[in-house]
Amino acid sequence: MAKAEGEIVIKKYANRRLYNTGTSTYVTLDDLAKMVKKGEDFTVQDAKTGEDITHSVLTQIIFEQESKTGNTLLPISFLRQLISYYGDQMQMVVPSFLEHSMKAFADQQSQMRDQMAKAFGEMPLSKNLHMPMQLVEEQVKRNTELFQQAMQMFSPFLGPQTPKETKKPEAKDIDELKEQLRSLQNKLDSL
Repeated sequence: MAKAEGEIVIKKYANRRLYNTGTSTYVTLDDLAKMVKKGEDFTVQDAKTGEDITHSVLTQIIFEQESKTGNTLLPISFLRQLISYYGDQMQMVVPSFLEHSMKAFADQQSQMRDQMAKAFGEMPLSKNLHMPMQLVEEQVKRNTELFQQAMQMFSPFLGPQTPKETKKPEAKDIDELKEQLRSLQNKLDSL
């Protein structure tokens, strides 16, 4: 899609059709998802009222992405916890916290890509194939620790948890992570 000069405005009509005013073309939710992935910034407006409905359209894209494949980004426990914050006194804190957390996660992923590029650049692919796996495991461990610390911030009235009180990951979750890591290793091996 060609990117127009200035802000991209998407108009949503009563028949649910989306119109990109920058390219003068009709678009789909999949097209908008691709624009997001490319880093293109846009707003969605109701064609009749001019109301900004960007939030609801982005939420709809997430819903469709979550239902398309078996690879969901939002675990049920996270969704339950998120829903529990609606109407809670913490509701005002959650959006800025999530935004900050996602930025930190993106920064870590960028650092990890740099580390992997250095690792592959310094050694032939046939040697030390376990090295990328170690980097991934370390990154997952750091992200998990950060997430656990962050979620404890949302329960300040429970007090600090002792190691005995912390919830251990379920075997199912660990098995899923192991399978994802194996899949990633297989993809790296095929390269």
